[in-house]
Amino acid sequence: MMQRITQQTSKALGQNRRLETVTSAPSVARSASEFSGGSDDPPLSGPQVVTLAYDGLCTFEFGVAAEVFGLARPEMGEGWYRHTTAAIEPGPLRAAGGLTVTVSGGLDLLEQADLIVVPGWRGILMPVPEDLLEALKAAHARGARLMSLCSGIAVLAATGLLDGRRATTHWRYADIIATRHPEIRLDPDVLYIDEGQVLTAAGSAAGIDLCLHVVRRDFGPDAANSVARRLVVPPHREGGQAQFIERPMPREHEARRLAPLLDWLEANLDANVSLADMAARSGMSERSFQRKFRQWTGMAPGEFLLSRRLRHACDLLERNRETSLDDIAMAAGLGTAATMRHHFRTRLATSPAAYRLRFHHGN
Repeated sequence: MMQRITQQTSKALGQNRRLETVTSAPSVARSASEFSGGSDDPPLSGPQVVTLAYDGLCTFEFGVAAEVFGLARPEMGEGWYRHTTAAIEPGPLRAAGGLTVTVSGGLDLLEQADLIVVPGWRGILMPVPEDLLEALKAAHARGARLMSLCSGIAVLAATGLLDGRRATTHWRYADIIATRHPEIRLDPDVLYIDEGQVLTAAGSAAGIDLCLHVVRRDFGPDAANSVARRLVVPPHREGGQAQFIERPMPREHEARRLAPLLDWLEANLDANVSLADMAARSGMSERSFQRKFRQWTGMAPGEFLLSRRLRHACDLLERNRETSLDDIAMAAGLGTAATMRHHFRTRLATSPAAYRLRFHHGN
């Protein structure tokens, strides 16, 4: 739960399958217009996002950042993100999938960035150029946010800016990062972590979750939901990486038992639901239900229900400034404001009041 436009113009050219990413530092709004296919969009004035490109580029992670922050979204208004790409080294640059990328902008673009995205890295053990490390540290010192997707944590770890902070990465790289950088408080069980000025995402698709979280943080839940709809993904996923690690898919008849229960729980978060109630609704003994539920979701039933209630409480806090904490706690199934504060403190490392102050986007 801890939280979670591209100027890029790309096209295939001939047999070389050359992917050109056209970046214009002087006119980020122009490149956003090119990507949307029109030239009538008003200039953008929102946060400046810079996504790094490097030899050995992780194409998927780069595409996630470009799609969320770089795609022209006129419905969001002129305050939407401006986006550009910065090459950390001379090109052309090789990218996953047999592509070649050319970028006109360099590390100097980081000097104007509000958010810098490290979309993976060419190898979890590969060294990071010193000039990139210095540019990232300088950007951080002047207040820019730094965000890594998947193996991009290797770059942020090398800056030392993650020392003493919570961070995450793909579960495959967790042991390596923990060994090489013991100063980092690594949590490999979550999809992403927001430490304020430094953000990290887990495995590849978790980058979508983190990018949507940033949109939510910057522009509110309605904007995040709008972007999620265009991506055809949920605006928020529950659980952590554990649910994706070597777990067999449930048999079809077992899945049919689970789906109605999950729908019912979602519609009745404020109800007093016991383990016996959930087992009965699934037509199983409590012991079998607990075992099957964990196999299906990677979470114990009680943990799953608590995570959904906390997510609902967060949604209510974001949308309702005047509603009392006691009423929100009751509506979310958390009982009292004191109980809600306890769970926010232990699970989200914040308080309901602080969360509301940070994320509320009222009319």
